[in-house]
Amino acid sequence: MDAIQHLNELIRFDSVSSKSNVPITDHVERFLKQRGFEVERLEYDDKLGVRKASVVAKLGPGTGGMAYFGHTDVVPASPWFTDQHGPFEPTIKDGKLYGRGSCDMKGSVACALAAVERIRAEDLKRPVYITCTADEEVGYGGAQSVAKRSVLFREMIAGDAKGIIGEPTHLEVVYAHKGTFGFLATSIGKASHSSTKEGLNANLAMIPFLVEMKALHDEVEADPAWRHPEFDPPTICWNIGINDHTHAFNITAPQSVCSVYYRPMPGQNPQLLLDRARQAAERCGLKFEFRSGAMPLYMDPKSEFIQELVQLADRPRATTVSYGTDGAMLTELKKMAVLGPGSIKQAHTWDEWIELDQLERGTALYEKLIRRWCGD
Repeated sequence: MDAIQHLNELIRFDSVSSKSNVPITDHVERFLKQRGFEVERLEYDDKLGVRKASVVAKLGPGTGGMAYFGHTDVVPASPWFTDQHGPFEPTIKDGKLYGRGSCDMKGSVACALAAVERIRAEDLKRPVYITCTADEEVGYGGAQSVAKRSVLFREMIAGDAKGIIGEPTHLEVVYAHKGTFGFLATSIGKASHSSTKEGLNANLAMIPFLVEMKALHDEVEADPAWRHPEFDPPTICWNIGINDHTHAFNITAPQSVCSVYYRPMPGQNPQLLLDRARQAAERCGLKFEFRSGAMPLYMDPKSEFIQELVQLADRPRATTVSYGTDGAMLTELKKMAVLGPGSIKQAHTWDEWIELDQLERGTALYEKLIRRWCGD
């Protein structure tokens, strides 16, 4: 099958991160086994008790070679832009394939599967690895499981395999991406009718904390230590959210929650900001909860690996992106780049699509990399 056919099959699985991805993982595992891959399956229950699965597969002798990484979960698909077809009903129109996950990143997985179909096992001198993870969209849970538990991932590290994260880059070579850190600060009050003095407004303790978070925002926007000229935007994007859970003006807020999400860049210490926020929460009498943390990915753009990849991809140079990937959890693999079909501009949109040309070119490029790194 070609990538379009593979993608049609993959999109039909409703693998939104809140649901189990076991059915789509079964599908990928079955295909890889049919192609002769050795397959390692890793399962776990997420925080809500939902069963999740990742697969790590190997074809070919020895160690080294190429390691492809993709994820099978997708973001929610409501609302969807048309009632003529649903988000899990792949539809081709005007040179584009529409469907949730078409761009992020089942299109890339489809290209990888189509590429290995073009490779004969007997032509391989080194292995090609295919990894498909769960929960990339909600904290990299599948990649964490691979990093901690996978025997084949240990083999990739020992053999110095060349890693490709297949997230959508429009087939540009990406040598670095930002990290992701997030936390919550919560103020607890007591609900009552606002005409009485029986309640305790949770926002009152939250207000001074918000002042400190705004001051941190202004600091990291202006301080050169928290900027990086190789990224666009060159800042950590200190994003503040607030919710007091009230639905009427005449209720005293029983709870107030501030969320902060930021994106550290290579060479920065995100823990410094986390510690300052925690101290501010303590001063204001708030509960502080660290929610997620993933470090940036960075490869020297002048390294032999990146330069070779730029040449193979026929690009003038490598670049950076501001989003995060599973690569944040897989940094023990010392050669890693992000390279995949589709544009991040279409990811998570209400009419998500990928160009058919990107699927064709992505398949050809992945095949080229496999032949170069695993067959020559």
